[in-house]
Amino acid sequence: MAVSTESVLAALRNVIDPNTGKDYVSTRSTRNLKVDGADIALDIELGYPAKSQVDLIRRMVVDALKAIPGVGNVSVGVTTKIVAHLVQRGLKPLPGVKNIIAIASGKGGVGKSTTAVNLALALAQEGAVVGLLDADIYGPSQPQMLGLAGQKPDSQDGTSIEPLLAHGLQAMSIGFMIDVDSPMVWRGPMVTQALEQLLKQTNWHDVDYLIVDMPPGTGDTQLTLAQKVPVTGAVIVTTPQDIALIDARKGLKMFEKVGIPILGLVENMTLHICSHCRHEERIFGQGGGEQICRDYGSELLGALPLEIGIREMTDAGQPTVVGAPDSRAAEIYRAIARRLAIKVAERARDMSAKFPNIIVQNS
Repeated sequence: MAVSTESVLAALRNVIDPNTGKDYVSTRSTRNLKVDGADIALDIELGYPAKSQVDLIRRMVVDALKAIPGVGNVSVGVTTKIVAHLVQRGLKPLPGVKNIIAIASGKGGVGKSTTAVNLALALAQEGAVVGLLDADIYGPSQPQMLGLAGQKPDSQDGTSIEPLLAHGLQAMSIGFMIDVDSPMVWRGPMVTQALEQLLKQTNWHDVDYLIVDMPPGTGDTQLTLAQKVPVTGAVIVTTPQDIALIDARKGLKMFEKVGIPILGLVENMTLHICSHCRHEERIFGQGGGEQICRDYGSELLGALPLEIGIREMTDAGQPTVVGAPDSRAAEIYRAIARRLAIKVAERARDMSAKFPNIIVQNS
């Protein structure tokens, strides 16, 4: 008994992606569909990295197709294709980098750098090629967090810098080039020039997502990023505390004014988990991140606990996602990273590479 293509597509319309909430037909994720009598073969192409979800997605699709009367063998492949997406008007994507994501906060002390490094590691674990740029010139912390303190980058051609590698990430920071105890006593123009050099003179290698750990505030570095760096979107990190939320709103408005879309918010230190009795207490308040999202039409990508283990592992150069990959916190980071990647995938694609250059010559 032959199976019709229409019945296959009808079955696939009822399979909802567990991460996007959408079916695999309307999103054009169904590729290479072949129906040979009773046998079915197809690929599901995801626009986001989801290595940990492949088996689940394949099983969902196979089960749906097996339910078709008369079906024979079912072969389902699950692949990922990450593309470059639109950035600010007048800017083109950085060579070697498909998407730049700024991780920002309105104030310091909310766990922005810890969030940035764990999200970068989570994206890498899900199968993406990821870079991490430490844009905090005055207070670089990523060398310590990645276990790269004291290491220096190389230059193979004398003009570009090779990123250092840690836990599968390509990483660059001003902290790799200065002594850990040396303060950066620089004025604004020097800081912005240093940021541009770190970004554009680093030899990034086919990076799907470049995570930029921004300094806190809304000053020179943020303006430089908005005006000269092709940013796909920004993530605001905050805590539930009222004081942090005031500054988070400022950061959100700043990115809106300069034309960089907000991909979502991450609420850090949502609740405290006692390391002895595991009692949970919301010591910084409750519901602040959700309220900002309602006010500005954004999305709360996830909420993280205030846990001593997160701090200890980050200080030791083994952030939670690699230091305790099976922990509750690591799973939250991975879920946020997948949602972040989906938000990027939903944005309009950059098609500049598709158009030919038009050259007018006198003949």
